[in-house]
Amino acid sequence: MSLTAAASGFVVFLLSVQVIQGQNDWGVTYSSTEICALKGSTVEINCTYTYPSRIDGRDTMVEETFWFTTLQGNMPVDLRTHSGYAGRVEYSCSEKSCTLRITDLRESDSAEYKFRFITDQEGGRYIGSPGVTLRVTGFQVQRGNSKSRKTQLNCHSSCRLPRQTSYIWYENGRRIWSKRSSYLDTFYSTYSYSCAVEGHEDVLAPPVCGHGYSCTGVKYTNRSICAFKGSSVDISCIYRNYQTIRSKFWFSPERFHQWQSPSQPEDLSEDSQFAGRVQVLESERGRSTLRITDLTESDSAQYHFKFTTTRSDWRSSLPGTTLTVTAPDLKVQVILSPAGPQLICYSSCLTDRSPFIWYQNDKKVEKETSPSYAGYVDPADSYSCGYEGHRSVPVYAPKLPSVLISPTGDIMRGSSVTLTCSSDANPAAKYTWYKKNGDPDLHPLSKEPQLVFSSIQSSDSGEYYCTADNKLARTSKSVIVDVKYAPRLPSVSVSPSAEIVEGSSVTLTCSSDANPAANYTWYKEKQELLRGQTGIYHFSSISSEDRGNYSCKSENQYGEINSSFVSIDVQYAPRLPSVSVSPSAEIVEGSSVNLTCSSDANPAANYTWYKENEDSPKASGQIFTITDFRAEHSGNYYCEAQNRRGRHNSTLQLIVVAGAGKSAAIGTITVILLLIVPIAVYIWNRRKTSLTQQSSGGKRPDNGGQVNLSDVYGNVSGDAQRQPAEQEDELHYTSIRLSVNQEEALYCNFRPAQLRQTEEEEEEDGVDYTIVKTD
Repeated sequence: MSLTAAASGFVVFLLSVQVIQGQNDWGVTYSSTEICALKGSTVEINCTYTYPSRIDGRDTMVEETFWFTTLQGNMPVDLRTHSGYAGRVEYSCSEKSCTLRITDLRESDSAEYKFRFITDQEGGRYIGSPGVTLRVTGFQVQRGNSKSRKTQLNCHSSCRLPRQTSYIWYENGRRIWSKRSSYLDTFYSTYSYSCAVEGHEDVLAPPVCGHGYSCTGVKYTNRSICAFKGSSVDISCIYRNYQTIRSKFWFSPERFHQWQSPSQPEDLSEDSQFAGRVQVLESERGRSTLRITDLTESDSAQYHFKFTTTRSDWRSSLPGTTLTVTAPDLKVQVILSPAGPQLICYSSCLTDRSPFIWYQNDKKVEKETSPSYAGYVDPADSYSCGYEGHRSVPVYAPKLPSVLISPTGDIMRGSSVTLTCSSDANPAAKYTWYKKNGDPDLHPLSKEPQLVFSSIQSSDSGEYYCTADNKLARTSKSVIVDVKYAPRLPSVSVSPSAEIVEGSSVTLTCSSDANPAANYTWYKEKQELLRGQTGIYHFSSISSEDRGNYSCKSENQYGEINSSFVSIDVQYAPRLPSVSVSPSAEIVEGSSVNLTCSSDANPAANYTWYKENEDSPKASGQIFTITDFRAEHSGNYYCEAQNRRGRHNSTLQLIVVAGAGKSAAIGTITVILLLIVPIAVYIWNRRKTSLTQQSSGGKRPDNGGQVNLSDVYGNVSGDAQRQPAEQEDELHYTSIRLSVNQEEALYCNFRPAQLRQTEEEEEEDGVDYTIVKTD
């Protein structure tokens, strides 16, 4: 921070050496550390200051600036709250600079003046120390050595003035020629003498008599007075003379153009401009008071008192009393202090010598006449001050803010939205916007009345509140911002996320960011399954039929969107295998036979072929091929279908029957076919007789050259009984070729619907039967 000082009026800069005070971008540089000014003059002390623009990622804002000379406890006291400076102190501050202006300087104003600023950063406050030392003094006429009848007078000041300073001397109020600080002459005992610095004649040394006795002269009570338009003012003086006074009156030099002779002042009471508004009061001998009522701005002027004796008249060229008439500018300043808000009745025209009136909620406060309000300041009340019928605008804390959202209606994502906060307050409220997010150390979003979203997003939804504060109090109000938007691309999840097993519970969940909340529709492929608000589709016991591609649609009044497909793969153990023999027609010994096993399973099944009563598998794979089929290949074969979810078996029985020769010629086959019907009848009757005998005697009849079908079916039944009951789910049949002897061949096809089966045979569903002819 740098500090420089300047002044108006008669001011001497005793020391103009820059002194830098500061650290880490917080500092003070004083270009003038000492100032000497004359009593009654005006001084201006300017300052500039610096600070870090950002700390910990946050911009630095200056919240308060002020000047001070005293401390209350350890806290600096704003100079404006000091009653001795009321009406004489004014700040003129802008960015990184501030000017202190003190008018009508008094010797009591001599002090060290320091500047302080406070920022919104934690610990971000700084004082420029040491400050600027101001000394206020006046001129004095001092007697020097006397030589014969002449005496030397010196115009003295405690301020060391430059050598080239020119002085002015006055004798009996009349200017005499001399530019030196000392004046040597023969002085009359009844004459008065005074001095000033040229160019600053308003700063005048008090007059003294030539020989130290009482002498002729006029002394004005106030060198300057300010009053409000429409009010009244008293201008007083004390005069002394040892001769008989013939006449006395008040006049204004600015009214000389109204005089009959410009060199001869005329009584103000006879001036038409003041008709009926001027009164001269003599409250005591040697004191005269000019009272002017109903003041107008044209009454601003300098006023002098003149008296005439039998031997001479007093017409001083010295300044009289300067009157300034202004429009009323009463206002209550609110100053923060360690004790809380302080109220100062301020006017550029009035001083601490003026009697003030204070009002609380429009009610007069008794015994409060100081420019500084001494009572407790309640933020719930309003306060104003008055002077001679004029009254300031009341000050009060901010009322509850009102918050407006523009534009009205639904707030759509991507649109421009403005939040506006306003509150009735005096001094005017300062506004700060926050978003409520649970963070106790909320960072402001804006320090303006408006919070603007150029393109609002869904993440901007939430509760916002603005604070309105002035130096009396703070209040706040919140508003809900609800950003509407169409559903975004839905996400689809499957629970459990691991492999899905048939019979388990499975849940599909569709979720989509939307406001208002979306409604959901589930589809399998393109077939609608379910509508609802939850977006959940549940399988309490999922099956293989539930496999497929699923998707969902989310929609609200602002739009709709479909999700991508999610594939549901249901895993399950192999179903009961299906077995088959190829070729499906008659199988000739020595030919190639393919046994095929298939089963519905997920994941796909692995197949293994076994022959009953053998430990090692015959083959692996879906097809088992026997390239040279022989009698020893007969028996029960079963395939096992297996995956990591389980296994299942299915049995196939192959039977070989011994034959008598090779096939007859093609021509013989034709004759035999003509005889097949009676032979078949004969065989059927013999079978029936054989079964009857077997059931009654338990003996097997001699087959001779006949085919014993009982043996065939007996083998089927017996082998099937050795298989587990869980595998006996399906019965398979194939065509059979039988050879009666080596010379003749007999062919017969047996169909499942034509066979007579016992109840036990009907239950053997898991067995396939095949009879194979051998030559």
